[in-house]
Amino acid sequence: MISEFSESTTAIDYSTVWKKCLGKIKENVTQMTYNTWFLPIRPVQLSNNILKVELPSRFFWEWIDEHYNLLINKTITEIIGPEAKLTYIIDEEAGEDENLLGDASQSSYSIPTIKEKPKVKHNFESFLNTRYTFDNFITGEGNQLARAAAGAISDNPGGTSFNPFFVYGGVGLGKTHLIQAIGNEIVKRFPDKRVIYLSTDIFTVEFVESIQANKVNEFSSFYRSMDVLIIDDIQFLIGKEKTQDLFFHIFNMLHQSKKQIILTSDKPPKNLKGLDERLTSRFQWGLTADIQPPELETRIAILRKKTEIFGMTVSSEILDYIASNITSNIRELEGCLIKLLANSSLNSKEITFDLAKKTVKEIGTNRKINSINIESITKTVCNHLDIAENKIRDKTRKKEIVRARQLAMFLSKEMTNASLKTIGLHFGGRDHSTVVHACASVEEAKTKDRIFSELIEDLRNQIELNST
Repeated sequence: MISEFSESTTAIDYSTVWKKCLGKIKENVTQMTYNTWFLPIRPVQLSNNILKVELPSRFFWEWIDEHYNLLINKTITEIIGPEAKLTYIIDEEAGEDENLLGDASQSSYSIPTIKEKPKVKHNFESFLNTRYTFDNFITGEGNQLARAAAGAISDNPGGTSFNPFFVYGGVGLGKTHLIQAIGNEIVKRFPDKRVIYLSTDIFTVEFVESIQANKVNEFSSFYRSMDVLIIDDIQFLIGKEKTQDLFFHIFNMLHQSKKQIILTSDKPPKNLKGLDERLTSRFQWGLTADIQPPELETRIAILRKKTEIFGMTVSSEILDYIASNITSNIRELEGCLIKLLANSSLNSKEITFDLAKKTVKEIGTNRKINSINIESITKTVCNHLDIAENKIRDKTRKKEIVRARQLAMFLSKEMTNASLKTIGLHFGGRDHSTVVHACASVEEAKTKDRIFSELIEDLRNQIELNST
């Protein structure tokens, strides 16, 4: 087969190629399916017959892979050529950052650890997600202060009293959306500014790698060169003394130079037990703003905005029902809409009130499972064994602390989807081999000691109980 772009795909604009692909796909699916599952896909790169596209969530990828894999493979091969390959980048605010590498000629995938992003004008990647803007951020009573401050910072980064800007709140309330919207607005208005966004886990991994490569000075200099430094989930610095110390010096240098610092956490600075007091005091120098769960009116407004983005037609009665029954966070609201659309598409049914009730019930069933994470497991283990949480991350050989740490690592591996590397980072920056050893030790002990095995079962039950 001779492709339309057989001459040299590296020289062809990837947007043009993807538009050609969409044209072919549109001929083979309904308008609703096209608007829902293909229009949100964003092309980011084309090189050596490899087309890289970004999807909004892992669920999105799983649905497309299950239902439209053959169509996409056929289209990519027809447009690019028989050697065509497709790389999916999963962009998910919730928690895990994953790349899924797909081959247009065969359905094989691998999962690297750090999400890739398109290049920006500077000689580094900002890691900003361009989908997160102020235009699609819904303001309500629960986030009004944070949103107002974000706008002021975007107007004058580093020049307001909101430095650092510390945003805290529960999971899925829009913290990541808001801080990245600040970054995107600054990049748009001040293209010369050096802006970078990253999670604390990524910052820590890069720091560890710089130590191994004897490039700590280069690492520190890079972040000190930023005009705007945006760090997500700063609570994960707890237990990582060396990383805290380095971040302290980077923070001081940026603040003294009137560079903007933006941080998020699940708790206010004063409640970050186990974090260096020098840092927690500095985090309170600027503005600390919380984001609360959205009230009913805001939840309805969010749902209406999402239906516009997804190209869905949903009655006000259904939106009101969803908003009244899913109250914890924005992520679940969006997840409910996507699942509702999926149930409708899969069964070729209209989006009815009964289908909405079924979907809301499914979301409620999954909530218990999704609320179990490394932090909740660690808290339960420490409370049960009467050990301070910060001690479990210390470098100590005390038997009772080592046992607690190994149990928490073992249960984190068993009850979450976190990688060994991520689990190790949460327990004082330890590497994956330590986690492997901990899990092996617990497995061996529970086969030999009935009381120890019962302890593990008690902890499992307590963790699940706490997640309800």
